[in-house]
Amino acid sequence: MAKVITRFPPSPTGYFHIGSARTALFNYLFTAREGGVMYLRFEDTDRERCKKEFEEDIIAGLDWLKIPYTSAVPLRQSERLSTYREYLRALIEKGAAYEAEEAEGGNGSTSLTTKGRVVRFKNPNTRITFNDLIRGDVSFDTTELKDFVIARNVDDPLYHMAVVADDHDMGVTHVIRGEDHISNTPRQILILEALGFERPVYAHIPLIHAPDRSKLSKRHGAVSINEYRSDGYLPEALVNYLALLGWTPPSGREKMPLADMVAEFDLKDVHAGGAIFDIEKLRWLNRQYILEMPDERIQAEIELRIPEKNSGIAAKLVSLVRERIHLWGDIDAMAKGGEFDYFFSDPALDISKVPGKGSDAATARRHLARLRELLSALPSLGNLEPEQIKKAIWDYAEAEGRGNVLWPLRYALTGKERSPDPFTVAAIIGRDSIERRIETAISALENRS
Repeated sequence: MAKVITRFPPSPTGYFHIGSARTALFNYLFTAREGGVMYLRFEDTDRERCKKEFEEDIIAGLDWLKIPYTSAVPLRQSERLSTYREYLRALIEKGAAYEAEEAEGGNGSTSLTTKGRVVRFKNPNTRITFNDLIRGDVSFDTTELKDFVIARNVDDPLYHMAVVADDHDMGVTHVIRGEDHISNTPRQILILEALGFERPVYAHIPLIHAPDRSKLSKRHGAVSINEYRSDGYLPEALVNYLALLGWTPPSGREKMPLADMVAEFDLKDVHAGGAIFDIEKLRWLNRQYILEMPDERIQAEIELRIPEKNSGIAAKLVSLVRERIHLWGDIDAMAKGGEFDYFFSDPALDISKVPGKGSDAATARRHLARLRELLSALPSLGNLEPEQIKKAIWDYAEAEGRGNVLWPLRYALTGKERSPDPFTVAAIIGRDSIERRIETAISALENRS
């Protein structure tokens, strides 16, 4: 069997988005499973809209997602104009295409010397049927296409002409692309057959829709892949999620590494219906990867995102952060919201809030004084676990009423009405900070009474 060759051919007219990334991934999964090669090709015939920055964004996105491709230097259609002109000449000379005035319906001159006139393909008005690996047999009556334009003039080929030439010259065996390209297929088959080229195998994958089944737009998450990177998603989680958009692995697994996806991937298992993009499912899957990450990686992210803070405290925040985030960007949001401030500096207290509901200043002061005694008896809070701290004060809290005892402690340590439990906070900030903060709250209560 001939070696499988596929291509991922984005037009660099915009940033690398979810749909394009999923197309690249499906091409790679199929190609890798078959032991073939996948080329990167920039379809930049639209010279006004194509920009270098978009090419760079696409390459950066592929590299971050770790979707490999064969070409060290991507092929660009803008660099192959001389080749396209030769194929155009061949079509015209054999009567399969002709020059015409742009508004003309099909009886233009075939002179190669006239500039500024479009080149139209002479439609044989036949029925084209091709077998789609996902959708089965697909048929088109090409009569409705009329004599369609394939070049602005004999020196300036358009998309369909360039695609056919590129696929043939690259030896592409399988064309795997979005279902929005199905209507392009009959035109391209007509051109390649007129040139005597072998027809590749086609597979048109479902489009990605918003949860309401409308067209996916930026408000649903259809942004540059590199924005997901900036938001703090993990590349392996995003690749995993993209694979599940329109494909169900035979094993039924949801979380799986790229190598396992390659082993299981088959175009026959790709759905014909549209895939639904669910940002919450992506966040959930990203969290599954974070939950399995080594402590060192999470600590590094904490220190990166709150670099002015003490690294010793950052190491103690790992477990707390791991349990509360779905993506790295959540650390940024927590830091911006002041949720880490009390771990690194003593909080400002609203003394009226220290007792909590149903208690008073004198009672709160008594409870804090007793807690200070119980906690000071521990050998070293800096090396203790939350459960050990809890054990030291739990009997007292049970006897006096957990809310009455634990609320003043929590508020004295954090200055927040909502925070992690006081045992976790105490274990992180250490003995000196605990004693100082409790003493501050007691003094403030005494001055208030």
